[in-house]
Amino acid sequence: MKEIQIYTDGACKGNPGPGGWGAVLKYNDYRKELSGFVPDTTNNRMEILAVIKALLELKKSCVVNIFSDSQYVCNAVNKGWAKKWQKNNWMKNKKEKALNTDLWEEFLKLSKNHKISFTWVRGHNGNEENERCDRLAVLAIEKNIRV
Repeated sequence: MKEIQIYTDGACKGNPGPGGWGAVLKYNDYRKELSGFVPDTTNNRMEILAVIKALLELKKSCVVNIFSDSQYVCNAVNKGWAKKWQKNNWMKNKKEKALNTDLWEEFLKLSKNHKISFTWVRGHNGNEENERCDRLAVLAIEKNIRV
């Protein structure tokens, strides 16, 4: 299986507000940058959407190392929260509904095709690829709210 590195980030102007996401996919010398815009969203949704959009680019099963500055995303996967929420009919506990269930459902479906690991990286701390993803997400917002 190919081993792919994916860096992701999400941004929001206001929370909620206009949002953007960015991703960088790397495989050997191959590099692809992606970004997108959502007019009314939250930062957490953009963080998850960046991961989903990157995974949608993969045409075959891969070993995927995802680097994100979102503790929400990394913990939801690494600590098994997302699968637990799904198992409990998208409830965090007996009283609280899990958030962003549409995106978590899509992520969990996509993740079945790959061997995925998440690594948390500190945002705005000099990680070149994380900084690039942040810039892609912010540019997506700026480009679209000027229109």
